[in-house]
Amino acid sequence: MNLVSKLLGTVAGPVFEVIDQAVTDKDQANRLKAELQRRLIDQQDATLQARMKVILAEAGGESWAQRNWRPVLMLVIVAIVANNYLLAPYLGAVFGTGLSLELPERLWDLMTLGVGGYIAGRSVEKTAERIKGKRGSFLDEVVK
Repeated sequence: MNLVSKLLGTVAGPVFEVIDQAVTDKDQANRLKAELQRRLIDQQDATLQARMKVILAEAGGESWAQRNWRPVLMLVIVAIVANNYLLAPYLGAVFGTGLSLELPERLWDLMTLGVGGYIAGRSVEKTAERIKGKRGSFLDEVVK
């Protein structure tokens, strides 16, 4: 379930109920609901645009650290997870000792979000390339 659907369900749902109870004209009630949905979607779009600008500014930065801090952080988290679930248990079984590092739940959440975002981003990117390619060929056919 995407963020817009969640937002519409948690915020707009109760407001829609109030609109249904307070507005007797069903057409007017539907217009109000549509306007509320449009504004919520516009707000979500503005938030995503702002986040995108931050990420693009970081990616286009002059400093190596500025451009790569997110991937480096993800690699560190992956290294901790690999240590805790692969290396430390193996060393513990073989040598009787293994160093396990604490991974706070918030970092685990950050890693799953980052990996999910990467996978979703690549999927959207590939799909957009396919659609663009198909659209281009379709438009070429129409123009002929």
